[in-house]
Amino acid sequence: MDKTIRKYNSFEEMKADEYRYWQSRPAYERMDAVAELTLAAYQLKGMAPDALRLQRTLVHLQRPRS
Repeated sequence: MDKTIRKYNSFEEMKADEYRYWQSRPAYERMDAVAELTLAAYQLKGMAPDALRLQRTLVHLQRPRS
């Protein structure tokens, strides 16, 4: 893990650097980070990671052929 300390002059500069960092990471690494943050959020709320969630409905729309 990179433990470099960076100093920024503005919040926007920090966010731009953070965005560039995450864009440079492969998709699987970004997805792992999302999963880790999701589990941490569930722990903060005192919920089990496999708690019931809202169900999303998938709708398939048929486009007319032109």
